[in-house]
This record gives sequence, structure tokens and C-alpha cells, in this order.
Amino acid sequence: MRPIKHVEKGLTLVAGGLFNTIQFVNKYKPNPSFTPKWSDKPLLKSWQKSKPTLGWPRTTDSLCPNCVIEAREAIISGKRAVSDLINEKVGEIKAQIIERDGQIWMIKDCPIHGHFEDMMAIDSKFLTHIEAMFPGRDIDAHNDEKLHNHGSSTVKYGRGAVLTVDLTNRCNMMCDPCFMDANQVGFVHELSMDEIKEILDNAITIKPRRQMSVQFSGGEPSISPHFIEAIKYSRKVGYNSVQAATNGIEFAKSKEFCREAAAAGLRYVYLQFDGIGNDANSHRQVGNLFDVKMRAINNLHEAGVEIVLVTTLVNGINNDQVGSIIRFALDNPKKIAFLSFQPVSFTGRDEEITEHRRLQQRYTLSHLAHDVKDQVGITEPTRDWFPLSLMGAFADFADLVHGPNAEWGQVSCGCHPNCGVGTAVMIDKENREMRPVPEFLNIPGLVKDMQKITDAARGKWMSNIMMGLTLLKHYNPYKSPSQFTLYELFKKFDKSFGLTGKDYGKVDGNRTVEDIEKRRSDRWNFLFIAGMWFQDLFNYDFRRTEMCIIPYGTQEGEISFCAYNTGIGWRNIIENMHQNATVAKWYQEHGRHEIFAGGKNVELSDPSHSLILNEVDLTRPHKPQMEGPKTAHEEAVMMRKLYQEMVLKQQLNTKEADKPVQIKGLSRKKQEEPAEAVLV
Repeated sequence: MRPIKHVEKGLTLVAGGLFNTIQFVNKYKPNPSFTPKWSDKPLLKSWQKSKPTLGWPRTTDSLCPNCVIEAREAIISGKRAVSDLINEKVGEIKAQIIERDGQIWMIKDCPIHGHFEDMMAIDSKFLTHIEAMFPGRDIDAHNDEKLHNHGSSTVKYGRGAVLTVDLTNRCNMMCDPCFMDANQVGFVHELSMDEIKEILDNAITIKPRRQMSVQFSGGEPSISPHFIEAIKYSRKVGYNSVQAATNGIEFAKSKEFCREAAAAGLRYVYLQFDGIGNDANSHRQVGNLFDVKMRAINNLHEAGVEIVLVTTLVNGINNDQVGSIIRFALDNPKKIAFLSFQPVSFTGRDEEITEHRRLQQRYTLSHLAHDVKDQVGITEPTRDWFPLSLMGAFADFADLVHGPNAEWGQVSCGCHPNCGVGTAVMIDKENREMRPVPEFLNIPGLVKDMQKITDAARGKWMSNIMMGLTLLKHYNPYKSPSQFTLYELFKKFDKSFGLTGKDYGKVDGNRTVEDIEKRRSDRWNFLFIAGMWFQDLFNYDFRRTEMCIIPYGTQEGEISFCAYNTGIGWRNIIENMHQNATVAKWYQEHGRHEIFAGGKNVELSDPSHSLILNEVDLTRPHKPQMEGPKTAHEEAVMMRKLYQEMVLKQQLNTKEADKPVQIKGLSRKKQEEPAEAVLV
């Protein structure tokens, strides 16, 4: 062990004593909170932060899956008014969140459609730990009546961390599942540049005015004719970070396209990433999709764009890839700094999933924590994982230090603790040595002390000194990577929150290639492993919706991510209200865009890349553990075949079973009418 580690240990002991002494005095007569320029309300003390009811058993407001679908169809057909969603509690029922055999479940009953239940966690101790670490809600949303007025689905707290804007519902892939049912809704919904500008302008005019990021999504945003211009405009009007959620095809095809996007101001790409090897990506029905991902990462990194890998996890289908993906990131620390695992949301093409398949494929944040431990051997579920909202405590401290004259507040991930969790690993880029951050930094203790500093509100420099002491106090040098030092710890913290004003490379709209290289020159990579669990109709909780940190910017205002994509289905309604044309009409006027499906390969002029691949992970065959139909399409084919054989007494081959069948007379009510089938 390096001698410096012993010196650092001594410093931590001294710092702990000094911090406790100062804090004994500091806790008396704390300074009042100030109201910064970016807010109409003062900063909150920790004891002023409200919390939703947590723990179990508890009662919450949820939705009946069948009532919602019926109401949505009635609104889209014109039989009900859209205003009903604002003025009435459409489809709302009560739900109970309970513990059962060491697991957490949501159970609910509709007087019309009966009983529903779904799993929320396989490990009640994990969720207990996560909820216990929740620091409280952000400042109430305010000054935003025009943007946030969506009845029970209204965002009530904070400002959000990432504004999502769907540029188009067109896509160059056709995946199952797809939460927005891209390419198959029968019409095109694509924003004009004027609409994009209006959405972006509206978002930054209201308070609290936090350092918002904007993520362009879709469909596939890169095929929008306004993609580059939208990035430029976002940077121009002040968005801190511009992102794109993409399948990577267009970026893999062209280095020039990557350079153009980077020059426009694209900072992050959220890259759809299902696993290692083409076999692990085969369910997307693109022959060489893994090669596409490798080339996209290569091209984007060369252009100066940072990459976040995004994986939709389905239990029994691809959750065995968790370890492979993490090992891939650990092997490529200079190129990958963030992993976002997203447990499947049964919506879009999977909204009417059978109960049997849903319960088999349900994957929760607790599944993720255990899979990381079991497949990689790092992190303990009830020690090393925390709610994403814990970052709000760091944002509060930074807001204090930046003072009352700051034009923007810090990004605050103030989502419900059931929405998102995360852990972090520190990696040496030179030798790839790594350690889970909670192993050498006492996160709960650090957050508790940081809240004390923020509550005292003693000014910028005193607060920074106290922050330095508490970092020392909770740091264990014996557990950190061998080459990691206290200096690197302070530097990482300062770099993340800009506390001292030191230049680590600009990230704003004026950043240069030199700024990018300067930020990348850091020897240490802070790999963040996050889990974001978006709701569906079976586990919907309005306490989560009202705290959303990823609102959608639309022609009808800003709507919670889950209320837009699931819930009552604002996406379906708004896109119908503002559709550009039928698909046929669009193709007639604009031509067909290329769609990669049915095993088709993406043509790559140069498939080479510089990424390190683990041969064991690369050659491991992808074998889903789940038996029976695994997708909505497979399920529909099976049900159609069974209906024909068992009800109509007809024997069908597989090809015939793939033909559509219209089943009439099936009711969603408990008492169903006899059904008849008509082949079409």
C-alpha cells in the first residue's frame, strides 16, 4: 500500500473532528434561505422538504388498465372531450402497495374490470433502503400554469432534469416492444422547426429555472429534417446539455454526420444498447445491429460526443446481458461513462399484454441491483444503491454555493424513489482498476453532513471549506483504487458542480474541441450505473407522476414522461390532434424513409472500431430463459392459432396463423359476451 494512503487516513480523522466541532457551533441560528434569480421561492431547508407517503402498506392513486384504454379510444374517436382529462379523474382507482413473502406488490380493484396486481420489487429490504434515503421533494413547480395543466397528471414539484422533445414518430427500425408504437399508428406526427422553437422557448421561460438538458427523441430523431437545427437552437437559447436518444444507425453510417451534430452542440447520445454481440441484439430484427452500435460509438467519440448506453431489460429475455454490458463499459472507460438500464414498460405495442407473459417478463429495479451483484460481483444491493433523487442533496449544496445571483439552478433529479436508482464505480482509465464508490466513500454520512452545511447557509467559501472537511471525514483511502488520491476526489466533486470556478473545460454552447479534450484528460472515470423504471398501466402511481424529472415538451404543454407514454396516454391523443398526414400520404409527398427490419443489414462503409470486446461475452449464445411467446407479435400469433384450432376447429400452419384475424364481441368487462371471429 502506498504511504500516501496512511497520510490521507490521518487527515480524515483530523477532518472528522474539526467538522464536528465547527458543526456544533454552526447548527445554532442558521442563516435564512435566499431566493435566487432562477426561482420565485426561497431555497428549501432539509426539514422543509415534503415527502409522499412511503413504506408499506400504503394507499395510492392508480389507474384501471382497461378503463384507461376505453376512455382513450373514446377521446381519439371524438366521443369524449380532451378536457375530461383535466376536469375528471378518468380511469382512476385506489391501489394498495403491500409486502408479500419478502416482495413488494401493487394490488388494485376496478368495480368494472376486476382485480389487478403486479410486482414492484423482488426484495423488500432493497426498496426499504432506497425509500429511506429519499431526501425530499424539490421546490414546488410555479409560474407555469400554461405549461403544466393536465389534471391528475400535472407535474407539481421541481422543474425536471431533462426536457424530452419527440421530433418525429417516424423510425428507421421497427422494434417489439416499442413504447410509442413507431411506424405503426397509421399517421405521421413530426414537429416543424417553429413548433420545436416554441417548445424550447416555453420551457426556459418558467421558474424554477434549473439548468435544463434537452433530449431529442422520437421515433428516431436523427431522421427528422430539423435535427441539426434543433440542436443549434437549443444551445443558442441556453440549454446546458443537448442529448439525442437514438438507435445509432445514422451515426454509424457517417462520421461527417457525427461531426456535424457535435459542431451544432450535441453533447450526449443515449444509445439503444441491448447486449454484446449481434445475437444479443437479434430481437431488434436488424442483421448487424451490434456492428452498428460499435461503429456509432467509435464515430461519436471521435467527434467529441459522449455516449450513454441505454438498455431495456425484460426478465427472462435479456437480463442476462447486465453483466456483459457493465464489463464492456469497464473495459472501455475512455469512451463509456454512463449506463442507463430501463426495466421494460408494458405500453405501446405491449399495452394489452397477457397477464401470464407480463408477470414472467416483469423486471424491477431490485432485479437490476441483484443482477449487477450476481453477474459482475460488484456492489451490494442494500449498501451501494441509492435513489436518483439523492442527487438533489448535492444540487441543493451547489445552489447555495452559486449564490442568489445565479441565473440557473442546478439540475435536481428529484424523482420519486421508486422511479430511479443508481450506483457508481470509479475506474482508472490507464489500468482499468476499479472500485465501487460507496466502498470508499460513505454516501449516507456524506449526504447527511452536506444537508447540515446547506441548512446552515454560511456563505460560499465557508460552505466549501465545510464540504471539503466532510469529504475527508467520509473518505476511506484504504478502500479506494491504488492510484486514487484525495486531490482526485476533490477535483471530481468540483468538476461536477463548478464550486470553485476552476476551468475543467467548458460544457456550454461555446465549447471547443480543446474543452472536450480537457474534460476527457481526467485519468479517472466516474462510471454511473443507473436504473430508470418507467411506469405502465399495471403499476401506475400518481405520486410518481407528479414528481417527474423527464417532462415531455409538446404542442399541448409539458407532460410527465409516464403520463405521456403510459397513463391515460397523452401521446396517443396529442399526436392524433396534431398529426401531419397519414403514412400513405406522407410517403406520397416525401418518399419512404428506410426501415431496417426482418433481419436486414445496415450498410456500413467501414465497420471497424477501436473498442475492447470481452471474447467470452462476445461468443456467449443468447438463450432467453423464458419459454413460450416472448413478444406481442409472437403472443398474437399463438392466440390466433389457438382460437382457430380450439374455437373454429380449424388447423392452421404457421404462415396462416400470421394472417390477421378480427375477433368480434370480446368485452373487457368481467362478464364477456360470446365471441365470433371473422377472417380478414
